[in-house]
Amino acid sequence: MTASGELIGGRYEIVAPISEGAMGAVYRAVDRADGDSDVAVKQLVDIGQLASFEIEARLLSSLRHPRVVRVLDYLSEGRDSYLVMELIRGPDLGRALEERGAPGLPFEEVLDISRQAADALEYVHSQQIVHRDVKPRNLIACDRGVVLVDFGVARELGDDPGTRGVGTPRFMAPEVLYGESVSPRSDVYGLAATIWTLLAGRPPAYGQSDPLPNVAPEFELALRRALDKRPERRFASAAALADALGSPIEALAGESLAASMVEAGPQRRRLLEAVVRTAAGVFEAAAVSVALREDPSGELVYQAAWGTSADEIIGVRLSPGEGIAGAAVATGEPVVVPECRSDPRFAARIAAGTGYVPNTLLAVPLVRQGEVVGVLSILDRRGGGPYDQADVTRAELFAELALAML
Repeated sequence: MTASGELIGGRYEIVAPISEGAMGAVYRAVDRADGDSDVAVKQLVDIGQLASFEIEARLLSSLRHPRVVRVLDYLSEGRDSYLVMELIRGPDLGRALEERGAPGLPFEEVLDISRQAADALEYVHSQQIVHRDVKPRNLIACDRGVVLVDFGVARELGDDPGTRGVGTPRFMAPEVLYGESVSPRSDVYGLAATIWTLLAGRPPAYGQSDPLPNVAPEFELALRRALDKRPERRFASAAALADALGSPIEALAGESLAASMVEAGPQRRRLLEAVVRTAAGVFEAAAVSVALREDPSGELVYQAAWGTSADEIIGVRLSPGEGIAGAAVATGEPVVVPECRSDPRFAARIAAGTGYVPNTLLAVPLVRQGEVVGVLSILDRRGGGPYDQADVTRAELFAELALAML
């Protein structure tokens, strides 16, 4: 451990401890070579974590954003390694919750926090970095707003996920817990768990079923989507989650067909299931599905399916424009694909997730009052052979009738 008054690197004088974690201890210090400015010095405690410590230094040194802590220096002295950062003055949100929670913080304050934290994560993700440990303790409230800190377990997108269970229980996404591939959706989970904690005074359990007190049902619905155990069912980005949380109630509950389908009662769900089942018979298809566009993210969410891998596709999300279905929605025009695997628009990750790779596909946009609200996908004619223009015309009529019924 480092004592007060000790000089690091010939310029950083330790003043007092701030916090200590499994990887490192953080101290307040003074930079004697820069007009006695205040800084934070993080000392590596566990030498076995040197590689992670160096990754944190490298990732943070490339980040420049007002809502992300800035690294100023990285140095080693003997067996000791140090990370020098700007000093963020203020309580972390975990401490704020302990001091002011009753049991949670005021709703409007948490809503503002969610927007600022999402802003930080959007920037981090744009730099191809996943934080992996978003939680109240790693968000500090200071004079410039909320700042994201502690990138000790952060990784670049595409890196090997590393040791399973690296992060904080109840805040780490299930795929992080299991050591699977991580993505921005992993941080979306952490942000949603953080927001839930700040409102309820405690983190959500995996598969949370208890209601969230004192919030609109639509707000809670958005959080639950972001906390889904399957990443493809969550919002695609932190900004999409923040937009959903801050949207007017009518945008979440009634104005969009997709939103109304998500919350549809048993009768409407039966109608959707009847649509896909009937389409499978009319077009002699091996599988049929309906995906609806979700506001404000623009993602497609599969709501009903019949046939091969029907259960696996329900709830799966496509980012705007992703896949053949996304292309149909983006252009507002039907898409006929004779051979899916050779088409550059084919969403291979969806096929891998469901275990079904179609040969041929017909995707018809669902259009209501000039607005594309979803897509009907018809896969693999059971008698063999691709779909053609005659099928497109029939499918457009079928989609029109289906929307009228719904």
